[in-house]
Amino acid sequence: MTRHEQRSGRFRTACTLITALGTLAGAALMGAAPAGAVQGTGRTALTEIAPGVEYGYFDIPASHGTARAHVLDVDLRDPRTGVDLLHPGKVAARAPVSALADSVGAVGGINGDFFNITETQHPGVEATGAAVGPAIASGRTLKGAVPDGQRFGPAMPPGVTTKAVLGVGYDRRARLDDLALDGRIRTPESRLPLGGLNQYALPVGSVGAFTEDWGAVSRVRATCGTDTSRGAPCSADTHEVTLRHGRVVSSVNTPGSGPIARGTTVLVGREAGAQELRKLSVGDRVQVTHRLVASRSHVPFRFALGGCPVLRDGVPLPGLDPTTSAVRTAAGIADDGRRLLLLSLDGSPEFRAGLTIAEVADTLRLLGARDGFSLDGGGSSTLVSATSTLVARSPGADAVTVRNNPSGGAERPVPNGIGVFSRT
Repeated sequence: MTRHEQRSGRFRTACTLITALGTLAGAALMGAAPAGAVQGTGRTALTEIAPGVEYGYFDIPASHGTARAHVLDVDLRDPRTGVDLLHPGKVAARAPVSALADSVGAVGGINGDFFNITETQHPGVEATGAAVGPAIASGRTLKGAVPDGQRFGPAMPPGVTTKAVLGVGYDRRARLDDLALDGRIRTPESRLPLGGLNQYALPVGSVGAFTEDWGAVSRVRATCGTDTSRGAPCSADTHEVTLRHGRVVSSVNTPGSGPIARGTTVLVGREAGAQELRKLSVGDRVQVTHRLVASRSHVPFRFALGGCPVLRDGVPLPGLDPTTSAVRTAAGIADDGRRLLLLSLDGSPEFRAGLTIAEVADTLRLLGARDGFSLDGGGSSTLVSATSTLVARSPGADAVTVRNNPSGGAERPVPNGIGVFSRT
């Protein structure tokens, strides 16, 4: 039996299990169904779109109505296949998943982390479009995680923080972990902890670094809110220092905007951090170092992005919302990290009921995942586009196509996503 036949068999078995679970729910679908009560009806067999990469879909009558799940099944054991971060080249920038995938020749992909989409609570402050959690692309650290209270997106389960990531290590195994920023600022007088890296929000009293990876968007947003309240006022005590090749070249009270050149680092401080930066003079030598450290596996990540874990070791996390349904995007890890399942729900009118987070965890589990991760999904009633997007390129095609139907009829630009690549 070929690996494709084995995976297609697993897919059919998973859909059968989901059907059985939905049958047990029975008439409960007419009222309040139990959390995780899902049923598979219509489905396609998995179709190989590239070596080690297969696509299929199935229907799930769940607690709020029928949802349709589109799935990319990625075999990381195949040396021709890999995954990496899709991103527009800058942290504070956005683009549709299809454009991100085509720009780097990906054969498939889904949208990624939640992000700073609006700033209604801070009039006059520019929304950055930057993602919430850490991000690593091709082994390059792009950003750290914002404070928990500054997160956009639904509530996290107990014990989960914005440092949570899904990623793939240099060992080609997918895993869930937490990535913490470990950084230092060395000045002529002191050594300071680095409070953030290319983040739209910095911890109160800290100093954060912005590099060429940030982009041209204003850095003022980084000094707004607090560690526990995203909507708290912007700090009145801020300072910004620009370093070029390790020396201070300018010092101002208000964070600025505009592209950051290669070899240049901009330090932004708030409260106590601002007071430390004011001690620096033009010409001073300042050294900034940083890295992201995996707190669980201690394995270097080649690719990682933020989101919210919903399934660990085959068990849904406690506290998952069993009532609020939406069109969602998620990823599952199976076969001891050697298989990655990318799932995005359909947003067309007949399937827009979506799934609860609890149902997403159960669906990933029944598809064979031991660990599951929720990504940005749905769409706002005030926006014409939707976040949940899954794209795949048909064999021989020059570009990917969007396989699920965005709930607003168009893709929403996003800061990052998971791209699937094939060397053939």
